[in-house]
Amino acid sequence: MNAARGGGPAGDPPGRRGLDPEAHVLVVEDDAAMRHLIARLLRENGFRSTGVRDGREMWETLWNTEVDLVLLDVMLPGASGIELLRDLRAERGALPVVMVTAKGSEADRVLGLDLGADDYLPKPFGRRELLARVRAVLRRARPAAAPAEAAAGATVHQLRFDGWTVDLARRELLAPG
Repeated sequence: MNAARGGGPAGDPPGRRGLDPEAHVLVVEDDAAMRHLIARLLRENGFRSTGVRDGREMWETLWNTEVDLVLLDVMLPGASGIELLRDLRAERGALPVVMVTAKGSEADRVLGLDLGADDYLPKPFGRRELLARVRAVLRRARPAAAPAEAAAGATVHQLRFDGWTVDLARRELLAPG
């Protein structure tokens, strides 16, 4: 019934079609109230979320847990979000990162994007916008992850028949040749 309304398979929240069930979002935010609010919003909308205060906790979580996306505040105690973004790109280049910050000037946004952020969300932001940006970045990251998953022996959602290929994740049908 839910699928007929465009929400995907039964149980999927609207707008989650094509995403892994319970994609894990790591929220790196030093403001405890903001961190808990974002984490709760993500959980209420079908994501797994973990909140951490700083770069040290971020790396500890990344070393011990599979994470699909990092929501990274720019102004953090210790290493700044910009420094952490540089390190993330060097260490885990393909991991999607959305910068979240009160510093919303054009120069700040350009710097974050030039350093490799997948998106940049200035505070204050709306709940729906945050969720839409997280879903969009996860969708864009998915096609890039497919070849790596195939190389690692993971299940790839492709069907082949009589020279044709159906890519279920991308919802594409490719003709022979």
